[in-house]
Amino acid sequence: MSRFSSWMFSHLYILYALTFSLYLFTIFYPNEIIQYFNGVMAIILVFISFKGASKLFRVLCLIFNFIGLLLYMYAGLPIVYLPMYMTSNMSLLTLLTVLPLMTSVVHAGRFDRRLNELMNGKVDNLGDLYVRSSVTTYLLTGFINISALTLSQELLQSSLQNIPRKIRNTFISKTTLRALAVALIWSPTEIIVAITVDSTGVSYLSFLPWLLLCSFIVISFDWIIGKQRFRYINVESEKVVIQKVEIKKLMFHIIKLVMALAIFLIVVVLTGSLLKLSFILSVALVIPVFSICWAILLKRWNSFKVVGWKTWQERTNKMQNFVVLFLSLSLFSNSLNQTSFQEVIKQPFFFFIDYPIVILIFIQVVLLLGGLIGVHAIATIGVLFEVIQPLYGIINPISIGIVVITSALATATVGAYGVTVTMTSVATQQNPYRITLYNLPFSLLFGVIGISIGYFLL
Repeated sequence: MSRFSSWMFSHLYILYALTFSLYLFTIFYPNEIIQYFNGVMAIILVFISFKGASKLFRVLCLIFNFIGLLLYMYAGLPIVYLPMYMTSNMSLLTLLTVLPLMTSVVHAGRFDRRLNELMNGKVDNLGDLYVRSSVTTYLLTGFINISALTLSQELLQSSLQNIPRKIRNTFISKTTLRALAVALIWSPTEIIVAITVDSTGVSYLSFLPWLLLCSFIVISFDWIIGKQRFRYINVESEKVVIQKVEIKKLMFHIIKLVMALAIFLIVVVLTGSLLKLSFILSVALVIPVFSICWAILLKRWNSFKVVGWKTWQERTNKMQNFVVLFLSLSLFSNSLNQTSFQEVIKQPFFFFIDYPIVILIFIQVVLLLGGLIGVHAIATIGVLFEVIQPLYGIINPISIGIVVITSALATATVGAYGVTVTMTSVATQQNPYRITLYNLPFSLLFGVIGISIGYFLL
């Protein structure tokens, strides 16, 4: 039995892939029997994945399932229909399953190595390096998401060995985490962005210019402050190893990346429009085809096959956290919609309907506090969207969406129990709460600028 369990947990990617593929099939060819079977598989996946999930996600899973079942029974729904209430978030899991393919083609094309050369360019002080490090992380994040954090931090750790440890840790914790969070707010491959686009019913292109504006304002402030903060620390005197960078060659690779991203966005929008699909499903369907075509055009097909298969297996096999969270959240939200409790929860929002700025601030406070105490932002917005959707007719949904996205991703810099802060804590060997303190002012500034843009659009 133990040998079978070991084999099963090392091959979870097969079960996940089959289940999510079956879900995609029902999107194009609806069939109640297959949809019901897909719901049964969802329940099985929760039980199988529970053991491999982290403690935080197991707790969230138990809470959402327990409350969801109570609401389900309170609504008087037949237990036989329970599987049908488990699959509404499978589109998110499908997207998470294919995301490693985009990361793999960037690795196969060696774009990550080329961009990391930007950090090795000659600089006079840490203030200049702060900006370069931020730019590098920002550009990489647009394609490889959270993997950009690991690449940037590893390079900075090796380059700044002669810098005092306290300064080095502060530098890395600020420049990489902040650039990552700011870049993610407009990335079509970021799950929070995808959830918000579909939940508000507003097109991604309507959000894009405002999210880019917010991103530009926040990152500009950070560059100015970071450059001033670290400019007095001379790089050359610390004997930091710096290599010569071919700027023209590097710019060529950056232009190729930007063009690829632009084409990707166009294809996603066209696919959603032609097939009448949600933004999440459009991105999920385009990524595999786009990644394969891009690898072939780059003449990196063989590298992509090797890197892609290995990366996809490893990443998909470690999806237990998101599987237990999203499937449990499906039961909770769908059951809540069948009861009158939803109306009770909405009342505080309607009480401040004449003061929309209060609602926008409340959204930021809820997401920030959730991040600080360890509640994943996705879990928080999953509940938030269930109660604020009726406000769309009164408050501009773009305003709500912008505040949700910026506030949720601002927690990536301060959530002591979050993935990004935990990764940084391990890389720099420092207390995660110290990283939170470093970035709390930035997180608040990030949220305030998001609220300001959202309020302007009311």
